[in-house]
Amino acid sequence: MNRPSVASLAVPLVTCLATLGMLTAWTVTGNAGTPAQLTVTEGLVLVPSGSEATAAFFTIRNSGGADDVLTGVTGPAGHRAMLGRTVDIGRNARSMAMVRTVTVPAGGIVRMTPTTLDIMISPPPALAPGDQLTVTLHFRDSPPQTVRARAVRPGD
Repeated sequence: MNRPSVASLAVPLVTCLATLGMLTAWTVTGNAGTPAQLTVTEGLVLVPSGSEATAAFFTIRNSGGADDVLTGVTGPAGHRAMLGRTVDIGRNARSMAMVRTVTVPAGGIVRMTPTTLDIMISPPPALAPGDQLTVTLHFRDSPPQTVRARAVRPGD
């Protein structure tokens, strides 16, 4: 009968234990990273000036150690909500383009503004300055966040 020697079994066992010990030390010292930790603030929504759409804006902060991805938004019942980005189409003209996802970088910030990324809401709800609009932001790895935006007139 061919029995493995103690030395031939010890090498893989010691290697596995050493690797496990090093991975444990790496994780305990915080080098394995932390998940995304998102906060959403500074919600504003424009008082509609027409009947087609309005836009909402938020600031998303990620204080965690991993990126996350904003994958969509749910607006109030009866209203479509989608992520959009302003794009230049030439001759000082701009248009809105749908955005499928937005990366929220680890340790970073995504600021929505009227000239960059926003949430388009159509048809626009009836809003007066100071009213609140509730939307839910959906992320790839983090739980959804239901947040409010305060209605303001364009330019305020």
